[in-house]
Amino acid sequence: MTTKAKKTAGLEYEKALLAQGYHLIAGLDEAGRGAWAGPVAAAAVILPLDREDLSDVLAGVTDSKLLSVEQRLELAPIIEATALAWAVGRVSSDEIDEKGILAATEIAMERALRKLDITPEYLLIDGLTLSAEIMAPDRQQKVIRGDQLSLSVAAASILAKVHRDAFMFALDEQFPEYGFAGHKGYGTRKHRDELTLHGPCVAHRQTFKPVMSWKQLL
Repeated sequence: MTTKAKKTAGLEYEKALLAQGYHLIAGLDEAGRGAWAGPVAAAAVILPLDREDLSDVLAGVTDSKLLSVEQRLELAPIIEATALAWAVGRVSSDEIDEKGILAATEIAMERALRKLDITPEYLLIDGLTLSAEIMAPDRQQKVIRGDQLSLSVAAASILAKVHRDAFMFALDEQFPEYGFAGHKGYGTRKHRDELTLHGPCVAHRQTFKPVMSWKQLL
């Protein structure tokens, strides 16, 4: 890699499930849950866990928040080329306003799972459990800090972030006055300043308190 790699996430969770007879294990993570604008995105990744060199091939794959933009962009195509299957699901700001962010995050994960070319046998999910309608409770596991502890979840973390960032770059072309390409919809000082100057646009999550407070000033 062109930049110094972080510690690669482990495979302990995956190995424990392999020992139980599961082979198609999907890691899931989201990006954008705390943003004020844009969608929440979720990725699902099924890795070839029988590859002995998997950790070497995916060296540096860890929590996307610990990586630079350059590292994420370098790792994402490697993950996509290595995975048995991967997919990204999104839920729009309008849907987030309608359903709430937690429900929207679950829907984004469900959409990612439905887009996979391979049906997973088990799910490893960063910090969440999904409804039984999506996956039986005994076929999923919530992993706290999963994006640092599970290589499958870490891979999903990177893809969710990279694909959501690409969406925010496109959104920036539609609404250049807000600087979405820079802050990706999160609550930075620049974003606050632009909201104060222009008020919220249709890409903003109208039910989020920071956005609502500016709406009340208009």
